[in-house]
Amino acid sequence: MLHNEEKEAVYKAIYNRRDIRTFLPDPISPEVIRRLLDAAHHAPSVGFMQPWSFILVETAPTKERLAWAADKERRALAIHYEGEKEQHFLGLKIEGIKQAPITICVTCDPTRGGSHVLGRNSIPETDIMSTACAIQNMWLAAYAEGLALGWVSFYKKNDIRDILHIPPHIDPVALLSIGYTDHYPSQPILETANWEKRRALEPLIYKEQWGVSPV
Repeated sequence: MLHNEEKEAVYKAIYNRRDIRTFLPDPISPEVIRRLLDAAHHAPSVGFMQPWSFILVETAPTKERLAWAADKERRALAIHYEGEKEQHFLGLKIEGIKQAPITICVTCDPTRGGSHVLGRNSIPETDIMSTACAIQNMWLAAYAEGLALGWVSFYKKNDIRDILHIPPHIDPVALLSIGYTDHYPSQPILETANWEKRRALEPLIYKEQWGVSPV
């Protein structure tokens, strides 16, 4: 049972975690990085498959190549938006990959655990779902450590496989840039940019079946 202060700390991390794009070059101690990875590794996984691995990227040439892959895809995706949204999308910063002292590529191995992993036989996507739990654990741990984290979510996976020498069957799920920042916003960046607002919770809650209000 958690004490009130401990419960408040958990909820504070959940509500205040942000996707950050601007970082300071200050180094992060290996002990802190290890704690973040250990937090990720203690995420729940369906069938206890633990499908994740972590590639730590710290050298400038590799960061430059990752930033190139993200920027290439960002520009390609901009054609799907018009007017103000196009400008906001093109304004999304990918320089964080180059600024942050470390970027972690989180991968998912769909073969880990063999061909009969409990739960994955029915829902194959559970390996990706499990990896997402590890990412969220790392994100909350980064907040607890006073660090900022940015999830770069647009790139061609084969570009990342080529750059990081990832085998063809391994899925590069996320690039997570981590570092200290002097700009930690009170709201999500896309909300501040009027890209979208947080939806009200009540209309998303149904009772017994889809579309039935609990009230």
